[in-house]
Amino acid sequence: MAVKLRLQRHGTVKRPYYRIVAAESKHKRDGRYLEIIGSYDPTTEPTAVKIDEARALDWLSKGAQPTDTVRNLFSKAGIIAKSKQGKQ
Repeated sequence: MAVKLRLQRHGTVKRPYYRIVAAESKHKRDGRYLEIIGSYDPTTEPTAVKIDEARALDWLSKGAQPTDTVRNLFSKAGIIAKSKQGKQ
């Protein structure tokens, strides 16, 4: 089964808080997940992003596909560059 690195929404109405999780692609957005990799809070100023870099690189090396938003967060944290550097 394909593994995706994606956001899982938590929080209340108009106060979203997201977890970055590794989940099988067939599961619901807020459903079962394999592992929590980090968190993302867009409501704070500046935006709070916490990512376990070692776990993210491990999942990327295993072939997990990040969603567009998670890919952007990883790029800003420099994880995508490290992932590509490790493949060479």
